[in-house]
Amino acid sequence: MAFGDLLEQVGSTGRFQVLHVTLLCMPILMMASHNLLQNFVASVPPHHCSAHRNLSLSRLSPEQVLMLTVPQDIKNSRPERCQRYAAPQWQLLAENGTYSPKVERDSSDDTDDLLDAELQGCKDGWEYSMTEMSSTIISEWDLVCDLRSLKQMGQTIYMGGVLVGAVIFGGLSDRFGRRFLLLFSNLLMAVGGTCAAFSTSFSVFCLFRFITGMALSGLGLNSFSLIVEWIPTRVRTVVGTGTGYCYTMGQLILAVVAYFIRDWRWLTLAVSVPFYITFLYSWWFLESARWLVLNRKSEQAVKNLKTVARINGRREEGDRINLEVRNCDSMKKEMSCSQGSYSVVDLLRTPTMRNITICLSAVWFSTSFAYYGLSMDLQKFGVDIYLIQVIFGAVDIPAKVVVTVSMSIFGRRPSQCAALILSGVTVLINILVPYEKQTVRTTLAVLGKGCLAASFNCCYLYSGELYPTIVRQNGMGWVSMMARVGAMVAPMVLLLGEAVPWLPGFIYGIAPILSGVVAIYLPETLGAPLPDTIQDVDERSCKKTSPNASPKKEELAMNDTNNTLFKEAA
Repeated sequence: MAFGDLLEQVGSTGRFQVLHVTLLCMPILMMASHNLLQNFVASVPPHHCSAHRNLSLSRLSPEQVLMLTVPQDIKNSRPERCQRYAAPQWQLLAENGTYSPKVERDSSDDTDDLLDAELQGCKDGWEYSMTEMSSTIISEWDLVCDLRSLKQMGQTIYMGGVLVGAVIFGGLSDRFGRRFLLLFSNLLMAVGGTCAAFSTSFSVFCLFRFITGMALSGLGLNSFSLIVEWIPTRVRTVVGTGTGYCYTMGQLILAVVAYFIRDWRWLTLAVSVPFYITFLYSWWFLESARWLVLNRKSEQAVKNLKTVARINGRREEGDRINLEVRNCDSMKKEMSCSQGSYSVVDLLRTPTMRNITICLSAVWFSTSFAYYGLSMDLQKFGVDIYLIQVIFGAVDIPAKVVVTVSMSIFGRRPSQCAALILSGVTVLINILVPYEKQTVRTTLAVLGKGCLAASFNCCYLYSGELYPTIVRQNGMGWVSMMARVGAMVAPMVLLLGEAVPWLPGFIYGIAPILSGVVAIYLPETLGAPLPDTIQDVDERSCKKTSPNASPKKEELAMNDTNNTLFKEAA
């Protein structure tokens, strides 16, 4: 008897599955809040050098003090952010004690004095205009001017935690079970986020953000595993799509929460506290019966199946299940391929496998690289960051629908290439649009971000169909790692904009275009059965796959793919 038959016997789509999936999706709503939290807690407020100490104690108005202390950035029509006069420029005061622009413009002597005035750094700190946020980590620890690169470094460290967590929790999940690691990840997420909220220094903040990133990987991996291992194959595509939309909704939730909570500490705490709640109710979850059987814990697997039967109102069917589940040979055979002695080396064993791995690595890296490059610096669009966060989150909904339809009609390869190339083109065009035309710039950025979201949706399915069963988990693990590397590198590219303003946009645009061209060399998988071995992949590359695959076979292929995809997602 296969495990699918046992699951049908106790109820495969009953009350247990509905409640189980719903509760597992709740923390996924908050995952986006931590991934994109940097947009709000590290928002850079307008700032300038603090006045000289003797001026700050004078009876001059703040406007007069600013005029005497800080030169004007003519290009951006604002006070210089990182320099001040070495000595107060008293000639800028008019007789009535107010500033007269005409004095500076018409008096050649005063102009010469200003040009010759000695400048210095912000020796007495900075003053911030906290109009949008009451406090951020930027204003808290003065991460500006010479320390401005630390803002991007903080996000890179967080993404590094996501990468490390995927490696650590992925292996521990197969050894200790999904439920235990899910409990631990929820608790670690809550504690790490809480400690980050009460950090006393930037280095401590980065440490706990790294820990939070690790926990997020464990949470995502084990949530998806428990979801797909307790539901039947026929509904995995629908459930998987719904789970993906939970992440999209999380982007909208973040914008709402950040709008009402303007202090970075309270905002960090607000998106972390819900994980204490998920930790408490996660004790109710049942360990995957599949995992229990494969790890020779058949007694507990039977007990869990009977519990599911009772919740689904099938007590009698549950009572008929006995320890012959231990001999669930067909289920073991179904999953043995994914537990064979294969490694990442097998992803490069043959020319065809090398081609697939190299091309998919480029696709995943550039998709994640450009996606987070656009999503992690909302201030550059000159639009209200709360509004742009809502728009950026909402665009994922139609984008994923369109690419799903496109994959079913035109195929995986054309959809993947089109999504990447179109996203890159919109980003490159945006470089040519003047900064003043904010509506056009924002529209292009939203279109590009939607295309990248569509690319993510496509490459999850496409990659699972390209890799054979025996190395599918290794393959998905590898390309997922490449995506996380892209997410780590993306914030650091923004630093290049300090020297060449258009360079980050050029890099974010050219990367998906190049990978879109590379994706042309991938084989098409629409209507093709899933390969089981590396030999199947090589044979498929030597002959055209019949486009008239039976609907049943195609449906099974897509569902099996989604099983693997969501187990590997983090």
